[in-house]
Amino acid sequence: MLSTTAAAAPEAPATTAAAAPLQQWCDGKLASAECLHVPLTSHALHYGTGVFEGIRSYATADGGAVFRLDAHLQRMARGARALAMHFDADQATTAIIDTLRANRQRDAYVRPLLWYGEGGLGLDVAPLKSHLMVASMPWSSHLGGHRVRLAVSRLRRTPATSVPALKLCGNYINSILAKHDVSERGFGEALFLDGEQNVVECTGENVFLVKDGRVIAVAHDDALPGITRDTLIELTGAEVRPVTLAELHAADEVFLTGTSAEVAAIEALDDTVYGDNPVTRELQALYARLVRGEVAGYEHWLTRF
Repeated sequence: MLSTTAAAAPEAPATTAAAAPLQQWCDGKLASAECLHVPLTSHALHYGTGVFEGIRSYATADGGAVFRLDAHLQRMARGARALAMHFDADQATTAIIDTLRANRQRDAYVRPLLWYGEGGLGLDVAPLKSHLMVASMPWSSHLGGHRVRLAVSRLRRTPATSVPALKLCGNYINSILAKHDVSERGFGEALFLDGEQNVVECTGENVFLVKDGRVIAVAHDDALPGITRDTLIELTGAEVRPVTLAELHAADEVFLTGTSAEVAAIEALDDTVYGDNPVTRELQALYARLVRGEVAGYEHWLTRF
């Protein structure tokens, strides 16, 4: 495995967010976030007819770099096609870089969103007008950056045979309900299973396990094809296959991956408490170096600005 000796991350330039409102890009223009408005009759507001991505930018020794931007925008394009929307990946790339520069951000979370606005509240999307926006903001892991207590959700993941496993806005009601359920039970994240007790994914992350030193990536047709998941599979040569709940309980380590969560160690799954997580820690350190351009051979994953 590649060396995971930690290196100090370069400091990002001071942000001006405290002094002035952040800039957002919308339909070709940058403007103060407080000046942008969406009509209350926007179709997406009522029906969730939009597609988004969660993307991260990192400070590197040579300036800012967006991690795996092309892969994110390719997935966004698939979501746009599912909703019969026009999507211009080159325009989105320019909008993302322009927004990060305008906000003087290197370490940031970037949210592009393509949605249906005005044109009526019927279910036929043909008459509707679509819009593209980009926002960037400071962001730490939504799982808190510590070991997470995981619980099996009482809900099922929406099957891909009903709604494609893409980042369609309306899909995430399923995740929100599951997250709320386990949060009320005192857990930090929810795990979706299918009807045969196979692991699907969590509310916003893919699942890996470690057994006898081997890394295994959960495969399931209903799970989002995660870009961080793909990254860890390439880095580790992980075995990719279906995994049962029983296997997860018997694992030596369990960890989650996602753009927001990065690589998150699991402390417990329901009543199963995991011990130390040395493999996960090694991968967390490796990933932290990778996204900051400190691992040779992966420059093609960085879009510098």
